[in-house]
Amino acid sequence: MKAIWCLSALLLTAGAPRQEAPVPDSRSTEAPGRAEDTALSGGSTTVFDTSHNAFGRALGNLDPARWYQMRDGKQLFTRDWAAHGEGRVGALTNATGCGSCHFKDGRGRPAPDVGTEAPLLVRLSVPSPDAPAGHPEPVYGGQLNDRGVPGVPAEGAVQVSYTELKGRYADGTPYTLRKPRYRITRLGYGRLLPNAMMSPRIPAQVFGLGLLEAIPEEAILALADAEDRDGDGVSGRPNRVISARTGKAELGRFGWKANQPSLEQQVASAFSEDLGLTSPLKPGSNCTAKQASCLAQAPAQSPAVSEHELERTTLYLRLLAVPARRGVAEPAVVKGEALFQQAGCATCHHASFKTGDVTDVPELGNQTVRPYTDLLLHDLGPELADSRPDSEASGSEWRTPPLWGLGLLEVVSKQVRLLHDGRARGFEEAILWHGGEAAASRERFKALDKSEREALVAFLRSL
Repeated sequence: MKAIWCLSALLLTAGAPRQEAPVPDSRSTEAPGRAEDTALSGGSTTVFDTSHNAFGRALGNLDPARWYQMRDGKQLFTRDWAAHGEGRVGALTNATGCGSCHFKDGRGRPAPDVGTEAPLLVRLSVPSPDAPAGHPEPVYGGQLNDRGVPGVPAEGAVQVSYTELKGRYADGTPYTLRKPRYRITRLGYGRLLPNAMMSPRIPAQVFGLGLLEAIPEEAILALADAEDRDGDGVSGRPNRVISARTGKAELGRFGWKANQPSLEQQVASAFSEDLGLTSPLKPGSNCTAKQASCLAQAPAQSPAVSEHELERTTLYLRLLAVPARRGVAEPAVVKGEALFQQAGCATCHHASFKTGDVTDVPELGNQTVRPYTDLLLHDLGPELADSRPDSEASGSEWRTPPLWGLGLLEVVSKQVRLLHDGRARGFEEAILWHGGEAAASRERFKALDKSEREALVAFLRSL
């Protein structure tokens, strides 16, 4: 056992031994045991790491027999497919590997690598009377690929400019927001259709996904209130998407608009759309019929990603742990959590669930987890709308993103870019962009005084 532990620690950063839980602060006003429990964002899967590797650890309760499987998955996730793809890499891509966008299993790469902005990709579609969510743009497909292999022009590049919006809190403190404007340049295959719909997205962190997948569907649906029967102005609803495995509509859980029903399908879609790699679940090329040079460069091996490689990559993501909260008993954090509740933020950012039985990975099962999401769609108004439907999600609806690990984003990625397109440079800006169903909560936040706003942010930093 000891030999296996040491070998895994050398081969896999994620397999490092779990640290002991910090001793709770004696100043806590919470009931005995509650502070310790609250810190365990992932139940017994939680890990205690505040370093730049905080998002890349294996489940705290992981059976050592799985470490080699996880190592194999990590090697695939961090692989440079352009350099070591053995002729399998696609001709049009956004990156050369999963780790190119999900640096250290977080979001984006550190600012020194990419400048001051998080990397962006752009989803594309055009309206259609026979498909409420539209169809892929006929020339450029469902996603703009900004990289091409030699002989294959990249599809284009996205340029972002910002307009400053100034405002004031109720106590007179000024704030500034950035309103983005997006423009596609250097188009490689002619013009986009005039009615093309665009949705810019930044990468999301990838830890804790196995726990989200293990939440029973009925627990998520129990929070839905599409007709706002309770009259609180919040009407979350599920997205229903087609499973590539079953061909049936299933509950969407992953992606900015909950447009993927399973982690496996999320991984296969990323291989296809971001890396141009076919798989048994997504066997079609990401080249369109209008891109002859791309079609001529089809990889020799098909599918490029085997069933085994798809399974191991998916398993790796299922086994990534959630870091513990920090400072849960500090007075400012306790006060901020109460204000988070009072402002109504917890209506959508639902604090906790209990996972169900997970036969193949029992470590994920029957855990009390605290992701601060309901995994439902909410209309956030015109302020954040991309005007592009996605499955049953409208152009102004977004899945409530989990908040766990929020306070470690800067440690891991050396930058904080929040919301679906990274426009928010910090927690307060992200809150101030909320409209629609969240407008009342935003206004309650704006009415807080400076010390109260700082306390609420301290709570978010503890997650």
